[in-house]
Amino acid sequence: MDFKQQVVDALHQAIGDQLTPVEISNLVETPKTNAMGDYAFPTFALAKVFRKAPKLIATDLVDQIDATPFEKVEAVGGYVNFFLDKISFAHSILTTIAADPAHYGDQTLGSGNVPIDMSSPNIAKPMSMGHLRSTVIGNALANILKKTGYSPIKINHLGDWGTQFGKLIVAYRKWGSEADVKKDPIHYLVQYYVQFHEEAETHPELDDEARQVFKQLEDGDQEVYKLWSWFREESLKEFNRIYAELGIEFDSYRGEAFYNDKMDAVTDELEAKGLLKESQGAEIVDLTKYDLNPALIRKSDGATLYMTRDLAAAIYRHDNYNFVQSLYVVGNEQREHFQQLKAVLKEMGDDWADNIHHIPFGLITSGGKKLSTRKGNIILLEQVLKDAVGLAKAQIAEKHPDLANADQVAHEVGVGAVIFHDLKNERLDNFDFNLEEVVRFEGETGPYVQYTNARANSILKKSSQDPAAEVALTDSAAWPVLKALADYPAVIARALKAYEPSVIAKYALKLAKAFNQYYANVKVLVDDAELPARLAMVQAVSTVLTDALHLLGVGAPAEM
Repeated sequence: MDFKQQVVDALHQAIGDQLTPVEISNLVETPKTNAMGDYAFPTFALAKVFRKAPKLIATDLVDQIDATPFEKVEAVGGYVNFFLDKISFAHSILTTIAADPAHYGDQTLGSGNVPIDMSSPNIAKPMSMGHLRSTVIGNALANILKKTGYSPIKINHLGDWGTQFGKLIVAYRKWGSEADVKKDPIHYLVQYYVQFHEEAETHPELDDEARQVFKQLEDGDQEVYKLWSWFREESLKEFNRIYAELGIEFDSYRGEAFYNDKMDAVTDELEAKGLLKESQGAEIVDLTKYDLNPALIRKSDGATLYMTRDLAAAIYRHDNYNFVQSLYVVGNEQREHFQQLKAVLKEMGDDWADNIHHIPFGLITSGGKKLSTRKGNIILLEQVLKDAVGLAKAQIAEKHPDLANADQVAHEVGVGAVIFHDLKNERLDNFDFNLEEVVRFEGETGPYVQYTNARANSILKKSSQDPAAEVALTDSAAWPVLKALADYPAVIARALKAYEPSVIAKYALKLAKAFNQYYANVKVLVDDAELPARLAMVQAVSTVLTDALHLLGVGAPAEM
């Protein structure tokens, strides 16, 4: 039952044709406290129409509204407050969830393919905390899209091409050791890369040498290509181990190198359409009419750039996936790059560029400082996950020393804590990372939500009766929990519309808090007539918390 629609229908019958049902629906609010009702209608928009004070309009409307379907309807100031029939509401929500728990919240809000460009670490560099955001935000968006009718395609657009490989190969030739790289590839490759930048500060000719080596790589030099392939292969082994820890899989690992043979077609088309201009020896597309800087397509030495490859990738994805949307989960600092990408495609006559969306996000900092591979300021993601699991294991041993599958639960809790902490922050916010705070079982954390779900499962396990959603639940203390359960489909829709997983994470915290408050004040397992209904609500809470955590890419252990 759509309870908001029930309110809209009652109001429309009383107001008449002065406002359409859609206009009424847009005006209806959800009060901040239960004391002000479940829905409220502000009458200020009707003041000019009825030539009355909003307070009088509210009083008149209450007199005309059929209050039969509601617990009560009252006028307070310029508002009409609606209090829903709690017993009907409880029955409707609990029976809906119980009827098909695995699909509660599923909606068809769209359809079609949605490639998601996400994670995209650079080859020959470690997966650091700096890679976490794109990875987990992209994965959560894929889950939300699937929940709402779309077909997400997760693409790990590996950074396996570019001038950094010229730098790395120069560094390896000057200071590297084959034996060291074979022993610990990522550690030593990063060391060489950092050393290159340190040396280049006093020897700028190194940068020229690196550009020359990268051009050799583009031209297919066998020795240079062999080194590049080796670095790529070793890096992928590292990445896949960490993705397995996070529980994240990809549909494609096509990185920048995949588009090497597809860039000429882009530059040829730009040239044929008269869009390629010369500027200081380089070739650009002028984007003055979009109020953007020119897009650099080819350098003066003929080497291509990120823009060239991203144009080729965008066209390839459009042609191969026939996408309805194409998402790029990339840091906020790349905003202009994606504005330029869309503008160049528009200039080429590709109006489907309107369906490309950059999903920006803020930074994770450490001690207030930005993480940087170049400067050697790296927090390794694998180590963070390992430490998080260790902290979770220590707390589980204290709270539940005889837990049978403690190692598996510690992994779900520790890794889940890191993912949840990232996703509870709004995408564009920067945040400082403190592992001890992240893995706490109390407060606004992933383990708090997981522990709440485990508590719900424990209650169900202890009960001598089965849940029964059909039994009337008259317990007024359950009202905040029931309202939160009913909100879940709308929460998913809001998260999709804003491309904002934090909406789901904040909701999970809200539901967990509401349930824990209920548990603290009500003896759930009292053997009375409403026990089956209370158990149905407990089961519904577990169902929804588990699903919300799943959308975020977080596990939901039954015991903790």
